[in-house]
Parts: sequence; C-alpha cells; structure tokens
Amino acid sequence: MTAEDFILKSYHTDLQNGTVKWASPSNIALVKYWGKKADQIPENPSISFTLSNCKTLTEISFTKKEDDGFQFDVYFEGEKNEAFRPKIQTFFERIAVYMPFLKDYHFKIDTSNTFPHSSGIASSASGMSAIALCLMSIEAQLSEESNALSSDSAYFKQKASFLARLGSGSACRSIEGELVVWGANESIKDSSDLYGVRFTESVHPNFKNYQDTILLVDKGEKQVSSTVGHQLMYGHPFAQERFKQAHDNLAKLKAVLASGDLEAFITIVESEALTLHAMMMTSLPYFILMKPNTLEIINKIWAYREAQHSKLCFTLDAGANVHLLYPEQEKENVLEFIKNELVSYCQNEHYICDEIGLGANQI
Repeated sequence: MTAEDFILKSYHTDLQNGTVKWASPSNIALVKYWGKKADQIPENPSISFTLSNCKTLTEISFTKKEDDGFQFDVYFEGEKNEAFRPKIQTFFERIAVYMPFLKDYHFKIDTSNTFPHSSGIASSASGMSAIALCLMSIEAQLSEESNALSSDSAYFKQKASFLARLGSGSACRSIEGELVVWGANESIKDSSDLYGVRFTESVHPNFKNYQDTILLVDKGEKQVSSTVGHQLMYGHPFAQERFKQAHDNLAKLKAVLASGDLEAFITIVESEALTLHAMMMTSLPYFILMKPNTLEIINKIWAYREAQHSKLCFTLDAGANVHLLYPEQEKENVLEFIKNELVSYCQNEHYICDEIGLGANQI
C-alpha cells in the first residue's frame, strides 16, 4: 500500500448527521521508536504490546454544514477543552487530502480515558487512534468506493492506522493487538513505515496474557514533549547506530517471541528502555527523564529477579514511570512484591494493573 491508496476519491454528501464511537487502547513499545523523518515516518521500526484496560473512549457527532474550513468542538470528560484544539487542528490539516469530507461537517469530539488524566500515562496513542477510527467509521458511511468496507476489513484497519500515525506516531500501533510492528523491517513480512501491522508470526504460550503493571513515579507534565525528543535525534552522534540497533533487536525479538526464551526477552526489552534514555542523556540539549525513584525501582526489580528466579522485567517510555512486564503465572507474587517494596516509590502510591489486549473496538 502507498499513501495514494488511502485517498478517498469520491463520496456522497447526503448524510446530514450521525454519531460514531470507538474505544482504543494505549500501547507500550518493546523495541522503541525514537527519531522520525517528515510526515511522521519513523527512523527505525518498533514493536509494542497493545494494552487492554488503559484506553480512550471517543464519540464523534457530526452535522452537515455549508461553509468551508474545519469546524469542531472538543470535550474531555464532559467539559469543553480548548487545550486539545491545536493538535486536532493540525491532525485535520494533515489528513484532509485523505478525507476531504472533513470540511463538509461540524464535529463534536467527546473523549475520556479509562485511566486518570493526571496519571502520567501518555494518552496520545489511544486518543489519536480513537479519533482516526471514528473518522473511518464516518468515511465508511459516506464512501462510494468498495474499499471502505466493514471495520473488520484490512483496508479499514490499515487506513485507520495510517491516519492515526499522522496524529501521533505511536498511535498507529493501537488499532490492533496483541503485538504490533510499525516501520519497515526485513524480518517482518508486510511491515511498513506508513502504518502498523499486527504481528502474525509465531508467539510462544509464555507470552499469552502477559502482564503490564505501570508504576506511576511522576504524574506531572512530561519534561520533554515527544516531538522535541524525536527532533533531538537529528544530528545525534549515535543516531545511526541506534537505528541499526533497533532493526537488529526487532529481528532478535521475533525469534525470542517464537521460542519463548524469557531470559532473552528480558535482555532485549530492558536494553531498549535504557538505550532510549541514554539517547536523551547524550543529545544536545541533554535531558535526564528518570527520577531517583525510577532508579530505586529498577534496582529493586533486579534484586527481586535474582532472589526469586523471576522473569519480571521493566520497560520505560520517555519519562519516569516504570512498566513492569511479567508472565501471568507470576501475577500474584509480583503484585505482592509491588505492595511490599515498590509502592512507596510511586507518587501517592499509585499504580495501574493492565495486560496485553486485542486492540480497538467499536461501541
């Protein structure tokens, strides 16, 4: 598929109004995407676990209008929210060529998260993917082409992921589950820079119902926005080697997911997390995104793993919070470990329990 394949070439305008609603999850990258080219194209491939409980619920109501230009109102958890307008305006501008009907309607976008807004969990992936899916459902009602089929069709999912990417890069990995790859890679069939693809290779039962408990070390606003963080890779002295490393790690992880080698999984995932932070610490300007409690938690995890012969590991996003990844059979013991030794390092003792999910669904 190319970008041109996603251009809606003809549609009817008989539809006067309507409402659509989707729930779309967040995701956590195992191999990290860090650095992008123009048009939200990744510098390196990534693969992520789709989450189950941490999701965004978005309802879009639309009404036919006569004047030109984009018109929309945004509501967050029932209240009008002007802070979200600039990002959605930019998103509409980026996708207008693919969805020309956007200027024919006034949209009311009503969105909420199943996780607390102040939790420190990035909601851009779940939020932008939910909007993209709603717009695809509207396109399906308007389209005169055979491409826009049901929400289960490959084209529907590919275009939703393609659009979501133009709102937030990682959002393209939130359409499907359980594992999603974004970025062309020789080892992954049909992988693409344009949209995320479901990982359909063999996955060992060790990874079935894998758990993700998120320790909320810092609920504050991100120290560095993702956009700024990605830009710091331009001219970074280690950037090219990092991009190569990501390709290599994705190929290695493919073999690990098939074999069920949890030790090798831990090595790749923790290395990827620390490499992401190392790239930020060695950029200009440089940033340390971890907090003292992040490091305390990591050391506690390492000590616990050695003492208990556990397969618990961690990963990090571009912030201070820690994702604990572990097999389902360790859930009881790990939760006890969190309560006894880790919760004191969390802001307000707050953590969220989640697990691998199957992707977005229409409501």
